[in-house]
Amino acid sequence: MKLLSTRSQIVILAVMLAAALGFASASHAQYGSGGQAPAQQQNPPAAQSTPPAKAATQQAPAVSDPDQDKAYKAFTDVKAEASDQQIQLGEQYLQKYPTGVYVEQVYARLVGAYYQKQQFDKMYAAADKATALNPDDVTVLTLVGWVIPHQYDPNDPEADRRLAKAAAYEKHALDVLPTMPKPAGITDEQFAKAKATATAQAHSGLGLVYFRQQDFANSVSEMQKAIAADNVPDPVDLYIMGVGLSQLKRYPEAADAFQKCSQMSGPMQDRCKSHAADAKKLAAAAPAPPK
Repeated sequence: MKLLSTRSQIVILAVMLAAALGFASASHAQYGSGGQAPAQQQNPPAAQSTPPAKAATQQAPAVSDPDQDKAYKAFTDVKAEASDQQIQLGEQYLQKYPTGVYVEQVYARLVGAYYQKQQFDKMYAAADKATALNPDDVTVLTLVGWVIPHQYDPNDPEADRRLAKAAAYEKHALDVLPTMPKPAGITDEQFAKAKATATAQAHSGLGLVYFRQQDFANSVSEMQKAIAADNVPDPVDLYIMGVGLSQLKRYPEAADAFQKCSQMSGPMQDRCKSHAADAKKLAAAAPAPPK
């Protein structure tokens, strides 16, 4: 089952959050060219081993040059919605500078661009490259961990492995986000908003993973956190939470979730109205709890 979501319309989160967290300016520090360390990497987990790709980068730091800087600036100057141009310039950069200073940042932005074009195989491949270089990149972790369960195919022999990967991505993002220091150049309000958006998406993705695994108790718990962290709850999150609550026979709560979903215009509205009516009937027919 493929799910439509209002979050899929703003999955530009990958680009928005990346800009808010200032990863473009962080690249110099990551590769030994001066400046401040990237927000995601100033306090890496003490127990986490250094990935081979990153270790190689540390042993032989990449060196920038004016042409490479120019190519990267042209790539980052492209508007987020111009995904075709972004993909073209990003792929050109990677072909010309496969070990360049800005490789991780290019892969990270391409993840969002490939998503917009629905090129999921390329998106997953770029995400693997980005997280190998920076395992704490929350823009990649939250987006890919959210997309995988939305693209779930039970007939895919890799389905279980993909779901496990999505869960690991979202859990790690949720570990990284609370301690991420605010980079220079953005306000406290902008930083808080970016973190809240990422947090909501991570809980949403994790909740859908649990739903696909028929772990309804954990699915409901994660969707509740996603909805609480989101100023405008996603109707799909409310719908999934309602189905999970119904599976747990918590019919009054399910009816409430479906009712809230039904009040939002969009493709989920009629389905939520129908489910709200069914949940109310089941709640009325359920035996009264013992006194």
